Amino acid sequence: MVCSALRRVAHVRVYLVRKASGVSRGHQHQALGSRPAASEFAARGAPGSVVELLGKPYPQDDYSNLSQKVLSRVGRNLHNQQHHPLWLIKERVKEHFYKQYVGRFGTPLFSVYDDLSPVVTTWQNFDSLLIPAGHPSRKKGDNYYLNRTHMLRAHTSAHQWDLLHAGLDAFLVVGDVYRRDQIDSQHYPVFHQLEAVRLFSKHELFAGIKNGESLQLFEQSSRSAHKQETHTMEAMKLVEFDLKQTLTRLVTHLFGDGLDIRWVDCYFPFTHPSFEMEINFHGEWLEVLGCGVMEQQLVNSAGAQDRVGWAFGLGLERLAMILYDIPDIRLFWSEDERFLKQFLVSDINQKVKFQPLSKYPAVINDISFWLPSENYSENDFYDLVRTIGGDLVEKVDLIDKFEHPKPWPTDSVKFQPGLCTITANS
Repeated sequence: MVCSALRRVAHVRVYLVRKASGVSRGHQHQALGSRPAASEFAARGAPGSVVELLGKPYPQDDYSNLSQKVLSRVGRNLHNQQHHPLWLIKERVKEHFYKQYVGRFGTPLFSVYDDLSPVVTTWQNFDSLLIPAGHPSRKKGDNYYLNRTHMLRAHTSAHQWDLLHAGLDAFLVVGDVYRRDQIDSQHYPVFHQLEAVRLFSKHELFAGIKNGESLQLFEQSSRSAHKQETHTMEAMKLVEFDLKQTLTRLVTHLFGDGLDIRWVDCYFPFTHPSFEMEINFHGEWLEVLGCGVMEQQLVNSAGAQDRVGWAFGLGLERLAMILYDIPDIRLFWSEDERFLKQFLVSDINQKVKFQPLSKYPAVINDISFWLPSENYSENDFYDLVRTIGGDLVEKVDLIDKFEHPKPWPTDSVKFQPGLCTITANS
């Protein structure tokens, strides 16, 4: 059924592949030595079986698509491992919010939740955030489902509604998130996000504003590019100003003074208006986070009808790669002491520049194979590569595809051949 041809090349098609980063050779050999069992190659659970995750059983069905590679990452919680680079970023952000935003009794205004289970319901991950049925972000090919009702969260926003419903109005959520994605130095099926939410009452938002007692949070009007239909322009402008000022202070704390910042209009289902923040770092504009004014429908459904608010989310790996000059996202999962000890600092704000572990060149392999014409996603192949090759595989490129023009018999299975290049560290 599957026709494959595998050959090792030293210098063919190098133009298609980015140079491999320095992952420690010793760490690679350890990964090679633990060859996965054949049963681990499967990316789907058999309907009727049960998978146990974090001490709870979940029945499998036709939506189950967790690979053993991804399951092995659940519970690692890199953001909570002391002196890990992701932990350093989390602690720097947390320290900033604790110092800058203090409540009436001298206690931190923002509470922090960094140990919430990554297993959520599809309602939490999508419906609570106003993501409609049929939205592309729900696709099985882009997410990791335990079954039709439970999944590994695709974003920390999956906890927004629950925390708002519990009565919280200022909080940070940090955790691992899971998305099926391409294979290269910038993408990994597990990464880490930090989410923040802040709500304001009428008194809190208009305090200190001249004639603020006469201003209102809500009105019934029409939605525009600048505001929601239920918000007054005054309320929206003040929430947007507070959001952008909060984020400007945060990135200044992380990157230093004199940083050029720009805001790009964008779209998220759960905020409006929405923005992406870009910074000019070493002469290059980099997108670092997404944010916006929270959709009032979401806030109302969680029981905070008398408040308005903002939310933002950022990727810890993204910030760490920029701040510490880490070239490959796979390195965050390394247990090599030569990597970890570089971040063993006495001050979380100390500057660190990553030093490469290996200078061995990449090994490039071309592989050709037949693909089914239906019920196939590229992410299915990426999961298979990650399960078999582990973190040795740096990048997978599709370099050619061909569909035979000759009609196939109606009683045969249709296949489409493709050719890709796989880059791995030697």
